[in-house]
Amino acid sequence: MARSPLTPTRALRVSLVGAVASALMLSGCAAQGTAAAPAEPGAPAAEPSLEFEGPNGEQPGALGELELTDDELAEVQEGDLTAAFVWHTSGDFVAAVEEGARAEFEELGIEVVASTQANFDAGTQANNVQTVMALDPDIVVAIAVDPTSAAKSFQPILDAGAKLVIMTTPPEGYAAGDEFVSIVTEDLAKAGRANAEILGDALGGEGEVGVLTFNANFWFTNQRDQSFTDWLAYEYPDIEVVEEQGFADETATQAAAAAMIAKNPNLKGIYVSWATAAQGVLAAIRAAGRTDIQVVTNDLDTTVAAAMVTGTNVAGMVGNGSLDIGAGLARAGAYGVLGKDAPELVASDPTKVTKDNLVEGWEADYGVEPPSSVTGG
Repeated sequence: MARSPLTPTRALRVSLVGAVASALMLSGCAAQGTAAAPAEPGAPAAEPSLEFEGPNGEQPGALGELELTDDELAEVQEGDLTAAFVWHTSGDFVAAVEEGARAEFEELGIEVVASTQANFDAGTQANNVQTVMALDPDIVVAIAVDPTSAAKSFQPILDAGAKLVIMTTPPEGYAAGDEFVSIVTEDLAKAGRANAEILGDALGGEGEVGVLTFNANFWFTNQRDQSFTDWLAYEYPDIEVVEEQGFADETATQAAAAAMIAKNPNLKGIYVSWATAAQGVLAAIRAAGRTDIQVVTNDLDTTVAAAMVTGTNVAGMVGNGSLDIGAGLARAGAYGVLGKDAPELVASDPTKVTKDNLVEGWEADYGVEPPSSVTGG
């Protein structure tokens, strides 16, 4: 009998975006596979695609495709296996993904022996890999800070024969089924559309907006960001993107947003690639004394959520299905140790979260109610 990690007891908790279902974190350069064809001047934008692909052209499937038979489950549970996490950064989203993975690892009888994060620093991540591999884990769940340098720094994982599972971004040159088991992520095209609809609806379908994206060749956020701009142009033709900026460090977003606001006094909205980067944008808006600029971003974050509840500057956030991504990562790790072929790429459905459905959205993504620091309760 087949057994899925996303059974009714851990069902995908999602909401629909428009006619189709509606994440560590990142964006900026040209996207792969999601951009709509540019419209002629004065012509309406072409309808964007809801298709996306992985960094090597992997085609996404649903998380529910990851399943084990009872015999396979028993084999994993009896294997005395261990696992470790090598994250790119910390934050509410990463914590929720790890929580989902830890819960699934526990059900699989796999012990978690280490968890590290690199503050988006490739050198720190390389050192973290060495530290983690000294514990000889059987499974490593990771996301490359810098795909190019990670091709070398992740080599100790391969040399040790550990099974590598990727959340969103693998090292350059690594392929599913060879160097790593599978990529587990969110549906990027749907996430971009969800962001566009949250901001477009908040602005009443018109006004000037700015876009702040991560200035790196990072396939995950590149496609998500491109989907946002494509769907905004298509569904809200009276909204104009007046400025786009890239940022190399999420701590630089306050200065970037401040300059954008000063240059564009009629600005009414700002899209930011992910939530911790959005914190600086909110600080810049407050410093400018603007109560009329709406922000939309990805990931559910306590700071941004609190600002949404108490203020006027956050239109909403897009949740990634974090717990389910974590469960999928753990289950893909089990595929690896069993030598079972896994889908190259699987994706969760994102959730639109606004002030009106904050509690439900938080529970769907993180499995708990938002903390009192968010709700004021």
